[in-house]
Amino acid sequence: MSRILRLGKIARVVTRFRLDTFVDKSQLPTSLAILFSIAPWRLFPIPDQTRGARLRQVLEELGPIFVKFGQMLSTRRDLLPDDIIDELAKLQDQVPPFPSQQAVDIIEGALGKSVDDLFAQFSSQPMASASVAQVHAATLFSGEEVVVKVVRPGIELTILQDIKLLFTLAELIEKYFPDGRRLRPVDVVNDYQITILDELDLQREGGNTSQLRRNFVDSDLLYVPEVYWDFTNRQVLTMERIHGIPVTDVKALEQQNTNMQALAERGVEIFFTQVFRDSFFHADMHPGNIFVSKQNPEKPQYIAIDCAIIGSLSESDQYYMARNLLAIFQRDYRLVAELHIECGWIPAETHVHEFESVMRSVCEPIFEKPLAEISFGQLLISLFETARRFEMEVQPSLVLLQKTLLNIEGLGRELYPQLNLWDTAQPFLEKWIKDRYAPSGVYKRLRKHIPAFLEQLPHLPETLLESLNQPKQLPANNDQAQRLQRLEQALESQRNRSSYLIIGLIALLAITNPHVNAALAQLPVPGWAAIIILLLWLRR
Repeated sequence: MSRILRLGKIARVVTRFRLDTFVDKSQLPTSLAILFSIAPWRLFPIPDQTRGARLRQVLEELGPIFVKFGQMLSTRRDLLPDDIIDELAKLQDQVPPFPSQQAVDIIEGALGKSVDDLFAQFSSQPMASASVAQVHAATLFSGEEVVVKVVRPGIELTILQDIKLLFTLAELIEKYFPDGRRLRPVDVVNDYQITILDELDLQREGGNTSQLRRNFVDSDLLYVPEVYWDFTNRQVLTMERIHGIPVTDVKALEQQNTNMQALAERGVEIFFTQVFRDSFFHADMHPGNIFVSKQNPEKPQYIAIDCAIIGSLSESDQYYMARNLLAIFQRDYRLVAELHIECGWIPAETHVHEFESVMRSVCEPIFEKPLAEISFGQLLISLFETARRFEMEVQPSLVLLQKTLLNIEGLGRELYPQLNLWDTAQPFLEKWIKDRYAPSGVYKRLRKHIPAFLEQLPHLPETLLESLNQPKQLPANNDQAQRLQRLEQALESQRNRSSYLIIGLIALLAITNPHVNAALAQLPVPGWAAIIILLLWLRR
């Protein structure tokens, strides 16, 4: 029943602000055009506000999920007219605030003291107000200027209602739409539910902020404010107050002679550093969360706030994403096709030449053009059509990354439209691949996993014997037989490579790491026997 009531509210708000006027009826099928002409919402007068203001007010009334959708749209001047974008930009930090006394009550209830006992000064007038929380300025008794972020009262109930509605829509799409299963809408909504509910936990946001701050400590690329943990919990977050120029205030940036090309290129470098070096990236990079330091405008430094939504990639996702992007930059579409099959993003029986040809036709037109002439929105649409043709499943773990890329593009257009994203990103990815497979990079990853490997060594003989003694299952049909044959061939090749790799890595560790050297020296006979059996099994 709650879903029906929520859907009813959405319909009422959309009708009251007459968003039907956004639809070009001449482009609709005849039946829908007739339905629009006789629909009851035509009885309501069209409000006096501009169309952009009406859309913004609808999103504000419908709550945080809709506001965040508007925030993402506000960065896409290539997709929407300027008058709509200018209004949607207000959703970044100009959402109507809730009463100040409510904020004070939440702070005092969460921290267990009165505002006067907690802060030397506290401004009841909010500095900014967004979809999930609002921010007040304050000063600690120790003298530091801080900002106090407070979660909106009752916001969780609204979010849960919208999530239930999204699940209903996702289930319908998955069940009745031809591409429903491939798009995995239920998985995507489930991931979004985790993300948006985590955003309500300000202590989690504080932890994310601290981690991002450590990742860029002493960096001239990005500054992240300090968290004051004695004044922070799930409902309240207290952080260092920063003084910078909003990244959207291009006029102010130009007045201080900011190097706009360097600013745009550094934004791309920060993004790729977070994704590939740290696997920990700020996934809510709309312009309201980004500022520019007033120091050193020739080498401008970014300032990031609001780290509630953080994305992370597994090592395999990092690897395949980097190799795919680099292959696209190098126009090696054959490798792109092989990587998609190798990582399981498209079915194994896909014809490589066909996928290679389609990728070439999608990507070639975008090369050697400045960002102003490239629409990644249109590129994503083309890639979606490609995915549909080859039954490529949506990867929920990459949805946040795709969303962040859209924000990065929108920001790049605002700052320096001539930016060539390929020239900026390609050297970074090439260096990342080189460092990852250099001896030092291999050793670093191996050192991380060697304790678990040594811990399992005494159990390897028993595990291997059990594996060898298991009866082999006969294939049920020809298709399974072919897949089994391909799997056996791949396994044989992998065994040959793995045996040499393990020997080399053990030798490298024994030479370079005294701790591993000592552990191997003290390894009992069964442990060495396990290593020998493993190598023999890999080579058999």
